Amino acid sequence: MDFKENQAIYLQIANRFFENILQKKWDSGDKIPSIRDMAVEFEVNPNTTMRTFNYLQDKGIIYNKRGIGYFLADDGFEKTIAIKREQFLEEDLPVFFKNMQLLGIKLDDLRDYVNGKPELNGH
Repeated sequence: MDFKENQAIYLQIANRFFENILQKKWDSGDKIPSIRDMAVEFEVNPNTTMRTFNYLQDKGIIYNKRGIGYFLADDGFEKTIAIKREQFLEEDLPVFFKNMQLLGIKLDDLRDYVNGKPELNGH
């Protein structure tokens, strides 16, 4: 995994977890890969992966069955959607609208683009 410098690695790994959850890779109650397995997959120190697991556990996305492993919470999917929506609205959308304004793109231009008319603003 290629990591960005502007965000903590454990949060970038958490985002990959969120993607897996939203893509329904894991269902409620499913056992998720171990800290060690995830550290190997992401090529990071197990302590970094542990930090990700702690973050996800604090958010109520996963839970630990001592001695057995970590599992996706019953409402893990719904909580993931709520977290990702909040991130999108607070972080991504403002940048998107700023770029629209700077580039002179109007909402009607986007509507046309989505509906199969790929020319924005007649360019």
